[in-house]
Amino acid sequence: MERTRREFIGESTTLLAGAALLADAPSLLAAPAAAASWPIGCFNRPWTKWTFDETLAAIKAAGYATTGLLSRTKADPFIAADATPEYLDGLKRTLAASGLTANMGALRSRHDTPLEETVRSLQKEIDNAAFLGLKYVMTFGVDEPAQFDHFFQSMARAAAYGAEKGVQVVMKPHGGTSGASDEIVGAMKKVGHRNFRIWYDAGNIIYYTGKDPVEELKPIVQYVTGFCAKDCAEPKSEVMIQFGTGKVDFAGVFKVLKSAGFDGPVMVECCAVGTTPVATAVSARANREFLEKVLAAI
Repeated sequence: MERTRREFIGESTTLLAGAALLADAPSLLAAPAAAASWPIGCFNRPWTKWTFDETLAAIKAAGYATTGLLSRTKADPFIAADATPEYLDGLKRTLAASGLTANMGALRSRHDTPLEETVRSLQKEIDNAAFLGLKYVMTFGVDEPAQFDHFFQSMARAAAYGAEKGVQVVMKPHGGTSGASDEIVGAMKKVGHRNFRIWYDAGNIIYYTGKDPVEELKPIVQYVTGFCAKDCAEPKSEVMIQFGTGKVDFAGVFKVLKSAGFDGPVMVECCAVGTTPVATAVSARANREFLEKVLAAI
């Protein structure tokens, strides 16, 4: 069948476009992938022996824009179920005045009490987190095997409630139900809710299990929505140290996260604690800069 002039011109144009793409292919293939640019924040943990006002000022001075309410103190229960409305209102104003954005609050839950009591407490903590505008609440799992089922059931209920409130429930590696990849995969299956996810902690993998954080990440990376940054040299060793002085392969961990489409946040949890808030801020700044260099290279 004879082709029309229009068909011939159309086919010629397509062939020419294809040839142009092939000519450009080497340069396209050689173009480096964009460096990861995940937001880096800082938890309050290094400053717990000072006031929260001093903590926030130090975090900001260290160059961070985001903080997380990880470590409670006698003065600051943060999202605790027994936090008073007056305290929460004051905390919200304090955070707003600091110029920092808080993204996470730590959960505290008992699993040796009736299930409904635990669930009510978790729901109150999620309510408090939502009031403060937090996007995440974090659990650390449980260590006692007798409490495992209670934990899984309460977290499933908490995850469902959090989804209604716009707050994601996350778990970090911390031994027990959240020890390493096998335990974490088991926990994800037992809880069975899409609003229950993982904030990976490579340092804790070493601290609690002595396993390779890079290899332990691979089976669970699809569940990871945040990263808690700390270094660790060996099981049960000091973690309030500077990044690069322990055995965490940050570049290796971040490459696995990047390959899975992870988009942050990355939260600095630990650093060397100085004698003053300002001295500690210097350490926190150095750990932020360490992470920025690693991310720029992957």
